[in-house]
Amino acid sequence: EMLYPTSYLKSKGLGKDCALITDGRFSGGSSGLSIGHVSPEAAEGGAIGLVHDGDTIEIDIPNRTIHLNVDDATMAHRRTVQEEKGWHPAEERKRKVSKALKAYAMHTTSAARGAVREV
Repeated sequence: EMLYPTSYLKSKGLGKDCALITDGRFSGGSSGLSIGHVSPEAAEGGAIGLVHDGDTIEIDIPNRTIHLNVDDATMAHRRTVQEEKGWHPAEERKRKVSKALKAYAMHTTSAARGAVREV
């Protein structure tokens, strides 16, 4: 849920100057330029997981395109480095996940593949 990040950007006066691009989901209460549901997700090896601080991203709303201004060689290098580390979060989230949710997650596809159960 991206309501907090978009609200934070707005509270800092960045609501009209900064876009939020994420593989996360929006509830409908967010404001500002927000691009969500980007897939494949970072955890699935999507390019969104290879964006670094300082990278320039061009957003063309009329043509419905997003372009990361990073050359192919740099992206290939970043992908190699990330694949060596593994596609998982850099920091462990401090939260309790029930056994039922863990079992459900083990049998559910990513959003890029429909977020459906595989049985």
